Amino acid sequence: QVQLVESGGGLVQAGGPLRLSCATSGRTFSGYARSWFRQVPGKEREFVAAISGSGSSTGYADAVKGRFTIPRDNAKNLVYLQMNSLKPEDTAVYYCAANARGYVGRRYDDYGYWGQGTQVTVSS
Repeated sequence: QVQLVESGGGLVQAGGPLRLSCATSGRTFSGYARSWFRQVPGKEREFVAAISGSGSSTGYADAVKGRFTIPRDNAKNLVYLQMNSLKPEDTAVYYCAANARGYVGRRYDDYGYWGQGTQVTVSS
């Protein structure tokens, strides 16, 4: 069974950093594009960041550009979301996702594999 499992969420003060991790099990995701989305109650899940299968291309939502990065460790099948200078509006459930095509997609439908999400709360 293919699984993506997020970890690292929690409560953090505004201005602080937090790093999320997304681990995989059930298969290797080498060559898969990996991404992070987030969702708050009553709103659609929104794109945050993505990295291509090769790692040569990344994409970021305007709201997080310059504050978040998405490094990946292919040897460990891990992808991270390094979040710096956090703001209360970054509060959401964060989901990792993967697509077999390897490209940086920004739409929910670009991804066929999803984790269960991890809560990030930023206090002001």
